[in-house]
Amino acid sequence: MIIIIDRNLQVWVIMRPFKVPATEIERRSRNIQRLLQANSIDGLLIIQRVDLFYFSGTAQNGFLFIPADGEPLLCIKRYLPRAQRESTLHNIVAIQSVKELPERILDLYHRLPPTLGLEYDVLPVKEFEFYRHLFNGCQTVDGSSLVLDVRKVKSEWEIAQMEQTAEMSARTFDYMQTALRPGLSEMEFAGIYETYARKLGHGGKLRTRNYQSEAYPWHVLSGENGGRVGMLDAPFSGEGTSPAFPCGAGHRKIKPHEPILVDFGAMLNGYHMDETRMFVIGKMPEKALQACNAAIDIHDMVLKKVRPGVTAGELFDHAVAAAVATGFEDTFLGPPDQKVDFAGHGIGLELIEPPYIARDKRDVLESGMTFALEPKFCYKGEFAAGIESVFQVTDCGSRLISRVPARVFICGQ
Repeated sequence: MIIIIDRNLQVWVIMRPFKVPATEIERRSRNIQRLLQANSIDGLLIIQRVDLFYFSGTAQNGFLFIPADGEPLLCIKRYLPRAQRESTLHNIVAIQSVKELPERILDLYHRLPPTLGLEYDVLPVKEFEFYRHLFNGCQTVDGSSLVLDVRKVKSEWEIAQMEQTAEMSARTFDYMQTALRPGLSEMEFAGIYETYARKLGHGGKLRTRNYQSEAYPWHVLSGENGGRVGMLDAPFSGEGTSPAFPCGAGHRKIKPHEPILVDFGAMLNGYHMDETRMFVIGKMPEKALQACNAAIDIHDMVLKKVRPGVTAGELFDHAVAAAVATGFEDTFLGPPDQKVDFAGHGIGLELIEPPYIARDKRDVLESGMTFALEPKFCYKGEFAAGIESVFQVTDCGSRLISRVPARVFICGQ
C-alpha cells in the first residue's frame, strides 16, 4: 500500500496487488502437516473462510484438503479463475458440487483418509452431519485446535501486514481529532471516521470465529452510554441503535466535556487491528481523567511482564494486580457485579483469536504471538474509560504494533 498526501492534505491510497507469498503458504502447510502426523490424523478438510484463506491464499468459494503428507488440493465451486490468480497452490480444480470432494481426493491421492479432521468449533451440526455422511467410512475427528495452534504464531510477513493495518488505523485516529464535534450522534461520528478509513484501504468487514459474537468498527460510547452494560462479553456494551442491535454506537448526541471512548476495529488485506483511545471535546472531567490515566498505567505495567514462557493467565493476574495497585480495582473490567474475566485476546486474520489473556488460562506465550491488550473500566450509568493496543511477543519481551499514542485525545470545541 502506498499512501500519498497531496498539497491540499487530501489522502490518496494506491493499493498494490496483494497476494500471499508461496513461501508463506508452504510454511503453513508444513506446520499443519507436522501436527496432523503427530496426532495420527490422515487429512484435514478446511471449510471455514478465514482458515481457507490462511492455508490457500484465496477466499473464493471452495474447500481445501490438506493430507498429512503431500501437496494440498483446493476444490473451487466459484470462482476458479480468481482462485487460480490468488492462490499459489499447485493443485486447484473446479467442482460443481461439494459432493464431488471424495472423488476428487481419490483422483489425486488414490485413497480417502482413514481419519479426517474437520473444524468442529465452527461447523454447524447440520453441516457436520452432511460431511460425516459424505465421507462415509472415514473416521472424523476435531482438527480445529490444530488449525488454531498453527495460526496463533505469526510470521514476519504476517507481522508486516499487521503493521500496515496499524499505520492505517493510526492515521484514522489522527483524523478523528479533526472530525469530532458536539452535536454529532455516536453513529454519525463512527460513520465519518470509518469513511475516512475506507479511503485508506479499511475493508469494513471484521471477522470473528464465535458465531454469537458481534464484530463491528463503530464502538463509540459517549458519556453515560459508556456506563451501559449489556449483551457483549465486555466491561460495557453501550446503547446501540435498537434492541435488535443493543451494543456499540447509538443515537446519543456527543457533548463537550464528557468522556468519549472509541474502540476501532480496522482490517487491511485480511489482517486486523483492535485499538481503543479516549477522547474529549474541551476538558475531561477529573474522575474520568484519573480512570483514563490508570488504564494507561495498567497497560504499561502489563506490557513490562510480557515475555515467552509466561502464561496468558499470569498476564491477566498482573493486570488485576496493577488495577489494585492504582486503586481502581472496583470498576476494573466492569462494575462489581458485572465483571468479565479477560483483559485481552489474540488478533490476526480474525479480530478475536486464541489465546486469551484471561483468568486461569494456561496458554504459554511464544515469540510471534500477537495480542490486543485492553484494560478498561466501567462506571455504571456514568462513563467508560480504557485503552487497547496491539502488541507482539518477542524473543525477550514485547513490542507495540499499535502506532496510536497511548494518551487521551483532547479536541477543540
